[in-house]
Amino acid sequence: MLVRMIALPYPEVILTHESDLDGLVAGILLQRLARRLFNAEVPLEAYHYNFWIKRDLREAAAWVADHTFEPRLDKPNWLIVDHHLTDTPVQRAILVHDTGKSAGRLAYELCCQHGLQSAELDRLVHLSDVADLFLETDPDFVVAGDYASLVKVYGFWNLHALIDGQIERLLDHPLLEVMAVKRRIEDPIGLEWSKRHLTGLSATVGYLDTVVGSSNKIAHQLLESGAVKYPVLVTLFRRGMNVIASFRSRNGEAIKVAEKLQGGGHANASGALLPRSIRNIPEAVDYLRHILNPQTETPAGLNSLESAFAALEKK
Repeated sequence: MLVRMIALPYPEVILTHESDLDGLVAGILLQRLARRLFNAEVPLEAYHYNFWIKRDLREAAAWVADHTFEPRLDKPNWLIVDHHLTDTPVQRAILVHDTGKSAGRLAYELCCQHGLQSAELDRLVHLSDVADLFLETDPDFVVAGDYASLVKVYGFWNLHALIDGQIERLLDHPLLEVMAVKRRIEDPIGLEWSKRHLTGLSATVGYLDTVVGSSNKIAHQLLESGAVKYPVLVTLFRRGMNVIASFRSRNGEAIKVAEKLQGGGHANASGALLPRSIRNIPEAVDYLRHILNPQTETPAGLNSLESAFAALEKK
């Protein structure tokens, strides 16, 4: 299904998801489209989910890519290009939405309507699509994962600077050799270690500790193989002063767990920012065990953690 031809507002800013390749591709493509339509260099901003939900949406007109459509985005002269599940009806904004396509694919379809198409972009958007939608049966699934790992390993803005905003330069980039070696060597080692160190947090959620390898791929392999009894696996990592929980599942359970923590994402790939009072991974494990088992006794020290979080949130 092709995106219909629509009149687009002149954006003050383009806002995209900072955490993955899809956000990078979609953001740069929308910036390129704005340049074609308005002969202007519209600034690009990228946000991880925890910072995105706190951003003041002050602009009169903006384009948003790869962030879930929600009531605060339903504003006149706002364009949202996204593929996450949403229950929000659109009334004022322009919503380009399809859960069967990546945000990068939807942005590219808009670009193609205005002559911004090439064989290189066809290839890159396909790879991003396969990686973000986790299309396991696609012949390019493995190499697409290597492309996606570039953003995970090197970071959105570092990669953006390296290619000078020209996403076509990612095709066959030498750094992909690094990703391939990491995948071949680290993932099998990490899988075996993580399988032996799986910890139950509830009847349905297991904590997947990782030391090497791609945590997402390791979680996928364990869930796909049926080697674990938990339908949801969570990995934990620090980003700055925060601890992030990343949930994976096979049948839509991940998003339900993430929502208990005011998080969001895809049905089988979701995340949440834990309270600022959670300072390290062991505290995060205790906190999740408490939240996911509300009838159990509160872990030692958790009351003080929650009280501290509540006090901070009031500031």
